[in-house]
Amino acid sequence: MAIADIKQRTGVVLGAAILLHVVLISAQVNTASGLPVLQVVTFGSFSEVQRATMALIDGVRGLWSGYVALQQVQEENAALKQELQNLQVRFQQERAEAQRTDNLRQLLELRDRANLETVAAEVIAGPASPDFRTVTIDKGSSDGLATDMAVISPAGVVGRVILPSGRAAKVQLLIDRNAAAGVLIERTRVQGIVMGMGDGVLRLQYVPGTADVKTGDLVVTSGIDGIYPKGFVIGTVDHADRGAGAYLEISVRAAVDFARLEEVLIVKSVPASRGAIEEPKP
Repeated sequence: MAIADIKQRTGVVLGAAILLHVVLISAQVNTASGLPVLQVVTFGSFSEVQRATMALIDGVRGLWSGYVALQQVQEENAALKQELQNLQVRFQQERAEAQRTDNLRQLLELRDRANLETVAAEVIAGPASPDFRTVTIDKGSSDGLATDMAVISPAGVVGRVILPSGRAAKVQLLIDRNAAAGVLIERTRVQGIVMGMGDGVLRLQYVPGTADVKTGDLVVTSGIDGIYPKGFVIGTVDHADRGAGAYLEISVRAAVDFARLEEVLIVKSVPASRGAIEEPKP
């Protein structure tokens, strides 16, 4: 073991001596340009270390710049998303306001055409029970509303006031199962009574079986009930069948979309002719 250690140490010393001689010789030997070989080799080695160091620094600097830039891009994206959401909300508000303005314009046009004393109201609540088709409006007895005043919209007849309070009123829709109105077929002037069925369907009753009624005929108020002014649209005939009795079986598609009511007009002036709804004779 001692002999091996001595040989190993001898080899190391010999290698060191040889390296030292090479260094000394290099220090004395010049290159073609006149510079010592040792100086050229040392400078070249050190410059490579400097090159590697600068490359590492540039890489770290690039990563940091990219990270900072990415953070800025993320912040800008978040700001743009927020701005887009704000614009979308504003667009929806402006669209709703435009729709409301258009609805009010139609109400004003209807009031001018009707030549009746009316008051505009907004629907503030729907029916509390599906069995009773009613809505609540934001005008009441303090605004001059009373029971049995007709409620209309630009599309047609909505219903009538059944329960006015000081600042609100309940309106019975025409599709309620207890609602009715005197009507006539505009084309042939055949009269009848339209009644709600509670399910959004209107039935035109007491129309003689010999009457001329066709699908698509316009149904308007006749004014005989003393509630609804004459000539206001109820809807159109959906179908008419010959029943087993003396009268036709007629369903009417309402002109008003009761699920989308927002603004209405209440007719404060009572029609000249009042009277209970009477069953027309065939």
